[in-house]
Amino acid sequence: MRILICPDKFAGTLSAPEVAAAVAAGWREAAPADQIVTRPLADGGPGFVEVLATAVAGRRIPVRTVDPLGRPADGEILVAGDGTAVTAYVESAQACGLHLLAPEERDPKTTTSYGLGVLVAAAVETGARRVVIGLGGSAVNDGGAGMLAALGAVPLDAAGRALPYGGAALVGVASLDGVPRLRDVTLVAATDVDNPLTGLHGASNVYGPQKGATREDVLLLDGALETFAAVLERDLPSCPPGLVGLPGGGAAGGLGAAILALGGRCESGIELVTRLIGLDAAFDEADLVITGEGSFDHQSLRGKVVAGVAGAARDRGLPCVVLAGRVSAGRRESAAAGVTESFSLVDHFGGEEHGGVERAMSRPAEGLRAIAARLAPQWSR
Repeated sequence: MRILICPDKFAGTLSAPEVAAAVAAGWREAAPADQIVTRPLADGGPGFVEVLATAVAGRRIPVRTVDPLGRPADGEILVAGDGTAVTAYVESAQACGLHLLAPEERDPKTTTSYGLGVLVAAAVETGARRVVIGLGGSAVNDGGAGMLAALGAVPLDAAGRALPYGGAALVGVASLDGVPRLRDVTLVAATDVDNPLTGLHGASNVYGPQKGATREDVLLLDGALETFAAVLERDLPSCPPGLVGLPGGGAAGGLGAAILALGGRCESGIELVTRLIGLDAAFDEADLVITGEGSFDHQSLRGKVVAGVAGAARDRGLPCVVLAGRVSAGRRESAAAGVTESFSLVDHFGGEEHGGVERAMSRPAEGLRAIAARLAPQWSR
């Protein structure tokens, strides 16, 4: 058997490469003759740079930056290519990630994307001609105002004072001071979110509550982003018209809109990753595909990594097994999406009523290894 293992991260516990390694180890224990290929995946959110670094020949450069509350944080950029074809890959979640904050610290009225601007500036200084920014899993809702400030374009109020960080302060934004220092670098937002910046399906309404926003906060932030978008259209020559309604502008709390305003464009994060790691070629040589993520639910079947993998397997007539921390997706929905069967760490550890959730969170690699070892003899036959 030729086994292709291509999971997403298990948020809060394991990175995608760690998930793939655990599954591969368990499979080899029970079926050592099988051929195993691992291709960890990401869609632009947490783990974007780490996943690409497993497949793209390049340099990983550490960068000191700040988190959404301005505290010191460790980031890195991946630089690949040479000459005029150098590309730098940056992960917004390293500076803006929701996972960087404790639950009681989450407040999109005050969190900032300044740290992402530090990472982008470092990428520009490497001499890269293109900077690809993975968007996802953010704690911010500031429309990229902090990022712009770090790049040299500072949002000001009507009195000419620099605004405080955070999405709420944009209610009073009146102008931008300075020019973004990008040295003619092309920016690409890697995201699979097509939400606009504002409105019912915008950044504040859809994602704000996940970041700690109340209903009153959502209304405040949505209006603030609309005001900020008008300033960006007026003060940035590179900004396209109708910024508030452009697809992808609402990604990562409006970071997508800021990248569009800087003359950048949006690309599918999962398509970019699969192309760079050679996933299509791996599919063509596989007999069985194994994927997974932390929670396999109805949202998983609507554009996430698992849905993309299962659909690609189905189109090639390949069986696809999903391993997840928790499984709540319906069987019929899953089968229609291309999932042959799915297995849960929570169930493996005894179910919710017997402490399965706690053990799944504290011992995920052990559980994945055990499930894979149990499955291997069945599929190898």
